[in-house]
Amino acid sequence: MFDRINKRRLKLLKKLIINTRINADLFHYIHNRFKILRLNRNHDTVIAHPTNGMIELSNQCNLHCIMCPREFQYGKEMDKGYMPLDRAKQIIDEMYPYLDSIGLTGLGETMLYPHLLEVVQYIKKKKKSIIITISTNAHLKDYKERIEPILPYLDNIQFSVDGGQDTYSTIRPGTSFEIIKENIRHTIHKGKNVTSMINFVAMKENYHDMTNIISFAHELGIKYVNFNCVSIASNPTAQRTYYDFFQSEEFIKAKEDVTAMRKRFPDMEITGPDYPENGEFRNCIFPWEYPYITWDGYYVPCCGKPFPKLLNFGNVFEKGVMSVLNSPEAQAFRRKWQQNTPPSYCHNCQLTKN
Repeated sequence: MFDRINKRRLKLLKKLIINTRINADLFHYIHNRFKILRLNRNHDTVIAHPTNGMIELSNQCNLHCIMCPREFQYGKEMDKGYMPLDRAKQIIDEMYPYLDSIGLTGLGETMLYPHLLEVVQYIKKKKKSIIITISTNAHLKDYKERIEPILPYLDNIQFSVDGGQDTYSTIRPGTSFEIIKENIRHTIHKGKNVTSMINFVAMKENYHDMTNIISFAHELGIKYVNFNCVSIASNPTAQRTYYDFFQSEEFIKAKEDVTAMRKRFPDMEITGPDYPENGEFRNCIFPWEYPYITWDGYYVPCCGKPFPKLLNFGNVFEKGVMSVLNSPEAQAFRRKWQQNTPPSYCHNCQLTKN
């Protein structure tokens, strides 16, 4: 999380340092950091304990967004459910001494998870300095009642807002922009110590709204906005030619408008949208960092295509986190990364040519 420092991450890093305690866990953490350096120097396919991780507490969702991987073949075929609380604690027990941050997010709506309060409390009890992030669409009917109890334990919250006033319900059928606006405003008011960011997935249907979202964030007092170009890797019927749009004149013009907004609001940090024109598999960080563990315990290669039936490296509930992270299958995947040879799993990713 902190390897690519920006203003938001620097703010969270300061919070981590302030809350760090000198104890046995700190010595385990430092030893693990040296191990990371040694393994990297030796170009080993084995990895040390991750310092950042992602736990998908649930892949259930209340919305049907048009670009979501859940809406295509792999998403429709995946098993759906909630991670048992004891299993979530099992993962945290193994990972926490080495963590800088943890993301409690995935293909589902995090706020639907029935044991979310218990999980964030458990993490902070284990190690107060761990930066906890959740992502939410902020569109549940009882969202305010759900968010308030967990705010004291959160450090970072990402609001998924993929359209402005007139576009939002097109991207997310059956939704109301006014509802998420009110819910986000409420969260910011109640969670004054939580860093808030808006994440926007840019595509043909909404790219023209990027500047509107910046103005929206500024109106609410949100200082961080991130834009991502949509990935089609999770849609097996999509054509790679879709990515040509991100090099079109109209999208380039929209990016220029975003640049102009950065100058207009210098107090805000606006990142993206960047399409990797010369992307390579070797530019992908996920074989090495931010391991994604699904609600049913599988370690999968990527957060953009987290379908265990398609590819997984083992189940952490059965074998433990580190055994699975360094399974022969996971190491073979990293070896392909070293050779810059993307596997078929990575078809249609922006960072591959296949």
